[in-house]
Amino acid sequence: MARSIEVIRQRIDELGTREPTIQRKGDDRIIVEVPGKSDPERIKELVGQTAKMTFHLLDTSVTVAEAQAGRIPPGARLVEGSNPAEPYVLIRRRPLVDGEDLVDSKPTFNRSGQPAVSFRFNGKGARRFGKATAENVGRRFAIVLDNKVISAPVINSPILGGSGIIEGGFTTESANDLSILLRAGALPAKLTVLDQGTVGAELGADSIRAGALALIIGFLSVVVFMVIVYGMLGLISDLALIANVLLMMGALSALQATLTLPGIAGIILTIGMAVDANVLIFGRVREEYRNGKTPMNAIETGYAKARSTILDANITTLIAAVLLLQFGSGPVKGFGVTLAIGIITSVFTAFVFSRLLTSYWLFKAKPKTLPI
Repeated sequence: MARSIEVIRQRIDELGTREPTIQRKGDDRIIVEVPGKSDPERIKELVGQTAKMTFHLLDTSVTVAEAQAGRIPPGARLVEGSNPAEPYVLIRRRPLVDGEDLVDSKPTFNRSGQPAVSFRFNGKGARRFGKATAENVGRRFAIVLDNKVISAPVINSPILGGSGIIEGGFTTESANDLSILLRAGALPAKLTVLDQGTVGAELGADSIRAGALALIIGFLSVVVFMVIVYGMLGLISDLALIANVLLMMGALSALQATLTLPGIAGIILTIGMAVDANVLIFGRVREEYRNGKTPMNAIETGYAKARSTILDANITTLIAAVLLLQFGSGPVKGFGVTLAIGIITSVFTAFVFSRLLTSYWLFKAKPKTLPI
């Protein structure tokens, strides 16, 4: 059960950051909840497939028709093929190599531009695969996935590098799904879907509205506070805060992340932390200005002296966010994603964007005093 849950989690995580909830129920059931995914059939196919891959030589001692008639040679078996022109394939029972030695798999394209799947063995698998292909040049071997042949190419030359390409009439999506299955590993037992359901967004609309309202109120409160306390510099901080939120949304969109309530909580926390960097900077600027420095020198010194404090504070928080990403799952991982992204974007906007706006304001306005 523990191995099955881990394999399922790896497979779903490969689809993108979707904050899945995967938990055990009783002795022989697993509950899988995936928010933001509108194609439950693909989830079922991805989760339910055992994904046990083996490589076998074809048995040519008898024809497939003879094998179908019952004349199967010792040490051979008849399996289903994925090619309509070759619905059944006779293979040797003993595999040349099995999928346990696979260490990586990625979707790719073959020489004719068709979707395919690349794979790579570990050292042990590479040696076995290289030896098997060197001894059987000119023969066909079958790539079998869950007792179904997905490809049966001819060994034209020894494959000594420990890597290869699977071609089987894939689409881009099916090639991606197969690579996900191979990377995550095989399930120790076949899973059967007992029940499924789809929860509409309207059932959680009240919670989403409450989270969005909290985000808006928090954002506006911070904006007003910064302008009241720090004047023109506070306005610059607010512009940097808007840029920070836009960068966060762009990063989440690039990751195809599903924004749930823990993710919204992470964004709200990041808003407070984003202005925290500017508060430290402007507090230092105020001290330097009161000590008699000119506005330009006070701002320059303030940014320089606050840098180490801001980096220390954000790096320690980033460590906590990385640990949430590493060991957390579901909502905890979603909170960690938005927190980690927010820390990076807030440091960037504090040291680059807000400083750029401040320098531009000093160049244009040339203030004699600081409105702070």
